[in-house]
Amino acid sequence: MKLFFLGTCSGTEPMPGRHHVAWVLQLHEKLYWFDAGECCSHTAHVLGLNLQNIRAVFITHCHQDHVGGLSNLLWTIRKLDKVRPRQDFGPVDVYMPSLATWEGTMMTLGETEGGFAINFPLNAHHAQAGLVFDDGAVVVEALENQHLPPGKSLSYRIRAENKTIIFSGDVHALEELEPWFDDCDLLLMETGHHKVEPICRTISQTPGVQRLGFIHHGREILRDPDAALTLARQFLGDRVFITNDGDSMEL
Repeated sequence: MKLFFLGTCSGTEPMPGRHHVAWVLQLHEKLYWFDAGECCSHTAHVLGLNLQNIRAVFITHCHQDHVGGLSNLLWTIRKLDKVRPRQDFGPVDVYMPSLATWEGTMMTLGETEGGFAINFPLNAHHAQAGLVFDDGAVVVEALENQHLPPGKSLSYRIRAENKTIIFSGDVHALEELEPWFDDCDLLLMETGHHKVEPICRTISQTPGVQRLGFIHHGREILRDPDAALTLARQFLGDRVFITNDGDSMEL
């Protein structure tokens, strides 16, 4: 199982070398996509990921720094399908807490060439708290958080190959994720709304979380990533890392 970080920035003004948040879990040949910030399809293609192999896309909430690249991602899959038809990996399933955003996305795509006629199944689903997805290899569950009004913002827990990943999305408080902290191989935690030190201090006292990766970076990390990492390692040593656009890791 491998993770690719396509975008690691929060919803700031454009930042050199960073795009808004998106990452991918690759299991065997299939891709499971989490959030879809700007340029995510371009970054993935340049990294050598086969977008034809996307099985599902999971959106935490519908702010632009999390969905701004979704229509381009779907458009790119269609483009590539004309060059090399998509393999039989089942439909492309998209899960998001607001189907109004999906309707807007499809209206935009409907104005493209050919009215966005596609040769593969594409389905949208209203993601809610509880079990979201299970294809026998990857299980995804959702937890409501307080970043937005009830039902509008989710965190995700992903289980695959006896590993567990928690993706915070945007949260009001780290404590919202505590119900999942008893079993977590990797926590991908946003800092767009949080500081490095209190997060690391809490996680250092949370034995169920094995590793911490920072994503959706706020200005503390964007201003000086090296200083932020030095501070984080005072609490967690090499159990903590800061993601960068284009990074990948085995889990």
